[in-house]
Amino acid sequence: MAEETSLIEKLEALHSRFTEVSTLIADPAVIADQSRYVKLTKEYKDLQKIDNARKQYRQLLDTLQESKQILLNESDPELKEMAREELAEAEATLPGLEEQIKFLLIPQDPEDDKNAILEIRAGTGGDEAALFAGDLFKMYSKFIETRGWSMQISSFTPGAVGGFKEIICSVTGEGIYGVLKYESGVHRVQRVPATETQGRLHTSAATVAVLPEADAFEVHINEGEIKWDTFRSSGAGGQNVNKVESGVRLRYNWKNPISGQTEEILIECTETRDQPKNKERALARLRTFIYDKEHQKYVDDIANRRKTLVSTGDRSAKIRTYNYPQGRVTDHRISYTMYNLPAFMGGDIQDLIDHLTVAENTERMKETEL
Repeated sequence: MAEETSLIEKLEALHSRFTEVSTLIADPAVIADQSRYVKLTKEYKDLQKIDNARKQYRQLLDTLQESKQILLNESDPELKEMAREELAEAEATLPGLEEQIKFLLIPQDPEDDKNAILEIRAGTGGDEAALFAGDLFKMYSKFIETRGWSMQISSFTPGAVGGFKEIICSVTGEGIYGVLKYESGVHRVQRVPATETQGRLHTSAATVAVLPEADAFEVHINEGEIKWDTFRSSGAGGQNVNKVESGVRLRYNWKNPISGQTEEILIECTETRDQPKNKERALARLRTFIYDKEHQKYVDDIANRRKTLVSTGDRSAKIRTYNYPQGRVTDHRISYTMYNLPAFMGGDIQDLIDHLTVAENTERMKETEL
């Protein structure tokens, strides 16, 4: 009963905030302030889910109370039988709903709903590492397609025998960062490389970084200080690519707030044949780069406070091993192994992401004492 009272108190407090936010997002003054309006709209969507659960929970508790009253006070056998059935159904539903509400009450990472920048780089292992980076890119491409998201390649450096030394993409859609953030870290592969003539097993690695894409109003950039160059794109695309200077390169001097040192940021974009679009995408990558650097201390503080094994923010941590001879994938953060490597490399990674999400939410739930 004490637990029910505690949950109701939390839900009613959030209902008051939901009512307040509902009023605010209809206020013309708030709508005119885009930064505030976007944040409040996001808060409204999150609170709406909780408020819907609150209504369901209230209704369930009322059903429990009414059924118990009927069993105590009524003499009609049919009414009592109906009350018993409703009571049994409500008691069976209640624990699951309470667990669902507890997960909803866990403070959400405000970055979870953002688009993401996906960076894959070959690590140790030479040509085989580049091939593996290419395999990871295909895996994420297929997963992104099944989710109905969009992916655009910003830049890439091909490997000598295939795959990529580095590939950077932007992923757009709904709730992307909250799903893909668990992929950041070192991915290790154990297999006989196509480049190996004697059939020996090799271990190679690739690093994956998933960064939340920064909104324009979150990062201050003096665009007048950006130095722009244009150049002709190389690679596939026909004669137009080689004749038109559609590729863009920006240089920007930025003062690192942690070190206090001024750093030159260099970004190239050859994503489209349209120079203005490439400039726009290069700017988006610049904002994301600065946002990521400025918020790294915040991410580290959160990780240290949570002491979570799932989402540490440490991109040098070995998070997963792909063992081809045994057909298995092991995620070391939650000691979870699957024996469906071909399907996994084909983009079927949602099951593992679900397990990682549950593991982190369980840890966060303990910390919030729900």
